[in-house]
Amino acid sequence: MDDYPLLNLFWSMLHIFLFVVWFFLLFKTLTDVFRSKDLGGWGKTGWTVLILVLPYLGVLIYLIARGGSMASRDQEQAQAADAALRSYIKNAAGTSADGEASGHVAELAKLSELRTSGALSDDEFQKAKEKLLV
Repeated sequence: MDDYPLLNLFWSMLHIFLFVVWFFLLFKTLTDVFRSKDLGGWGKTGWTVLILVLPYLGVLIYLIARGGSMASRDQEQAQAADAALRSYIKNAAGTSADGEASGHVAELAKLSELRTSGALSDDEFQKAKEKLLV
């Protein structure tokens, strides 16, 4: 440990950190290029070649030219993912888009109302519920 002072350790850690940040920025820029809907195929090809051939300069130019709209593309993707998740949860929970119960949930609610109103006995309710859930 005598031949590697503490300052050199911090310097090495800084290099590793900057290397990781650089790769994050490189991949973030490339994913933004391919996610962008306003770029055509040639535009995406040009930006990709520029970023891969001249990485530092390419990323810097991309951030200057198109960096302002990167946040809006991220926001659109997050909103689309949120909408898909909400739709999946509603579908899995058995509710429709307007909040009304659908499918088995609606049928169970109707059976429960019929039982509480006295139209169905407990045995009839259990048999209908078993038939519905199987």
